[in-house]
Amino acid sequence: MPTPGARAGVRILLVHDDPTVGDACSRALRLDGHEVWAALTLEEGLKLARAHQPQAVLVDVRVPLASGVRLSRALRELPALAATPLALVTGDRYPAPAAIESLRNLDVQLRHKPVWLEELVDLARSLVRQAAAGISSSEALS
Repeated sequence: MPTPGARAGVRILLVHDDPTVGDACSRALRLDGHEVWAALTLEEGLKLARAHQPQAVLVDVRVPLASGVRLSRALRELPALAATPLALVTGDRYPAPAAIESLRNLDVQLRHKPVWLEELVDLARSLVRQAAAGISSSEALS
């Protein structure tokens, strides 16, 4: 849930299956003045995305990359999230080239684990800057 009385910031959806890391990252982003919704599962994340239309989405869960592609595709199919900055963190060491290409086509940033908490927060802040500037993930990487 967002922090009551938070400064005007970016609406962020964080999907992280480790509640301790997710809480720490959410807290840091709330301290930056952003509204943050946190989900523990991909299904819960999609439900929150539909309800709150976040301006940035960060997904870090222990699922096969193909599941991350499905979630990314579902988010991109929501008109309000079609151009929302989106990043996916994966532990999949040998992702299928088709999955990587799908993420590229969906304009999703891909990061490989290990990612420390500070790096996760920095990645989320990068998404926030993209959302505030109104630029896509591919434009941010250029």
